[in-house]
Amino acid sequence: MAQTIAPVVSAAPRPDPAVAELLQTVVDTARAIFGAQASSIMLLDATADELIFEAVSGQGQEFLVGRRFPAGRGIAGWVAASGEPMVVDDLHDSTSFDRDIAESTGYVPNALMAAPLIRRDRVLGVLEVLDPSPQARSGLPELDLLGLFARQAAVALHVLTTHEPRPAPDAPDTPDDPSRTELRRLLSEARRLLGE
Repeated sequence: MAQTIAPVVSAAPRPDPAVAELLQTVVDTARAIFGAQASSIMLLDATADELIFEAVSGQGQEFLVGRRFPAGRGIAGWVAASGEPMVVDDLHDSTSFDRDIAESTGYVPNALMAAPLIRRDRVLGVLEVLDPSPQARSGLPELDLLGLFARQAAVALHVLTTHEPRPAPDAPDTPDDPSRTELRRLLSEARRLLGE
């Protein structure tokens, strides 16, 4: 008999407001660009071997943040374990899709795209876009764009959580900071992909 998944709200303290705002911006933008019903970022808690909803846009945004589920289950679990992105056009035919987990969130999608948040060979979490428009998931350029969003989120998350507070606004940028250089490169790549 299948065990029902009942994610619980994390007892851990909520992240820094800047981190929360950054992650929310990523999911809001990904949802808009892919014409999706929902988008979410789940961060990996390696100690508990769980994925935690940290930002949600669209379906479930009112109650999913802070919920946890086992990291080894479902498509998000596969993406986190493999470090590879995945697109599934019909979840009814997918053996990787865990319907019990989806039902426990209150929203069962028909299609999804997922990409890992990777920083220096370490998976930090997963970015998912649920029920994107069919045109938005039609090929490799769209998967590359989702991967770009995931890389931006991982780099920015790394910068916000591992660096000292930013200098005063009148202080010059540190030009040799590799994280800032990588973030600028990713922003430039995003503009190119978006045709700006």
